[in-house]
Amino acid sequence: MNNKNFVMSFSGGKDSTLALYRMINRGYNPVAILTTIKKNEDESWTHGLSDDMLQRVSKSLNIPLLKVECDVCEYEKRFEEVLKEAKSMGASICAYGDIDIEDHKKWGIDRCTNADLDYEFPLWQEDRESLVHEFIDSGFTTIIKKVNLSFMGEEFLGKKLTKDVVEDIKKTGSDPCGENGEYHTFVVDGPLFKSPIEFDVKKIVLDHGYGHLEIL
Repeated sequence: MNNKNFVMSFSGGKDSTLALYRMINRGYNPVAILTTIKKNEDESWTHGLSDDMLQRVSKSLNIPLLKVECDVCEYEKRFEEVLKEAKSMGASICAYGDIDIEDHKKWGIDRCTNADLDYEFPLWQEDRESLVHEFIDSGFTTIIKKVNLSFMGEEFLGKKLTKDVVEDIKKTGSDPCGENGEYHTFVVDGPLFKSPIEFDVKKIVLDHGYGHLEIL
């Protein structure tokens, strides 16, 4: 097995995209991107991306998509099953975009251990704001897809993440990287993409303390 082959735990957001970019630049080969999907719903966990949108991203990245379809109670078990599927495709590593939350890192390591895979955390313990700036400076385009209304207003939804917008996010008291769940992004273009991801905004939905863009 080529120990340079990896599967990327991928949300469609900026951190997992930057981690993917770094892994590729270090000479690793992505065999798949792995995304968790809500069981019986056409929506990814956390970022709320449809299957169609994820397929478009996969096609533009030219990296196969592996979907973990699960509900909360089977999340870990199904994640490990799909990691084993990635292993059968040649992956020896799973990479994650986590930055500094220890519980998240432990969760990722546990899944890899149970699936007999190594793990990489390319962004681990780096400065959050510096990572956002690196992402922007690398030429990626991302929009703010979801906000926690306890921290940020709905006016941020749909905005392209620029350094000026990062400053506006900081003014709300939110983390510039949104690592505490203040906001989530959807990356639509950049150096890994063959072509931009086209989408239309259907509406803004406010629900259970969150605002999110519904896109087609």
